[in-house]
Amino acid sequence: MALQLTEVFGFAPADRSAVATRHRKTAVCPCISLPCWKKFRAGGKTHGVCTVRPPTGEEVLVCPDRLYANDYQVIRDVAREAFGPEATIIHPRDLAVTQGQHHRVVAFGKRWGRELRVPKRSGSTTGSYAADWILAKITPAGVLEEFVPVEVQTMDTTGSYQREWYALFGLTLPPECNPTDPSINWENVNKRIIPQLLTKGNVYRRERLCKRGLFFVCPTPVYNRLIARLGAKLSEYPLQAGALTFRHYELGPNTHAGRLRALHCAGQFTTTVENLKEAFNSTLNLPAMNVMTSTIQRALGQKAGA
Repeated sequence: MALQLTEVFGFAPADRSAVATRHRKTAVCPCISLPCWKKFRAGGKTHGVCTVRPPTGEEVLVCPDRLYANDYQVIRDVAREAFGPEATIIHPRDLAVTQGQHHRVVAFGKRWGRELRVPKRSGSTTGSYAADWILAKITPAGVLEEFVPVEVQTMDTTGSYQREWYALFGLTLPPECNPTDPSINWENVNKRIIPQLLTKGNVYRRERLCKRGLFFVCPTPVYNRLIARLGAKLSEYPLQAGALTFRHYELGPNTHAGRLRALHCAGQFTTTVENLKEAFNSTLNLPAMNVMTSTIQRALGQKAGA
């Protein structure tokens, strides 16, 4: 059974409503109201795949813009968690017109002002780090009080779902296209996500005004895989400098044609960067001793353990 594409341009592929059809024809993302940037290499078609379901497993978001539905609700949620229920997100361009107002939080991020980058090491002129978002709480006079960095992560895929996409819409694959079978790139959790959280978490814990740590927003399956990979149980902490807060989201059930499925927060857990590091380096969840020796012996046709 192949990977199933469960949302394309925000809607189920079977949704033939006027709204869903318009977004497919114009290739505009309904979550951020901008042209979709996801294209197939072969043929160059904009495909708009938001969510997939593997043959065995739960549905998972594969486009970060799908998490920004309802006017960047996940970012507003983080602002309220970090700075209180009255926190109000504003665009950097609105600084002057909101001068004097209380509870302002300026959001810096992709397509929202700009990403704020810092050098990878002191004195470096090449390479830099950037959180996906920086939420900066300011005084009525516009002076920075504190800030919270936010990372937003969905899941990557390996191979290509181009064959599945073309079949959905009754199209013929381009002659130069010979896609390999698609699957979820869960190994990304080990290779990229956890190391990035450790590195960026250590950068931000040294910031005097980063008083509540780093937030990590992701789909629930990504969070579950990350926790399973660690093996050791994480300890829970309050928000503080050096904290790492996971907020994970799920899609609601299918809804009426022409309407986006709702996103809701399925859980939040706060630990520390140090605790994540200890769990990642733990030896409590390793495979059995000599497991690779036995695997090689079986590949050579020998009796394992001989």
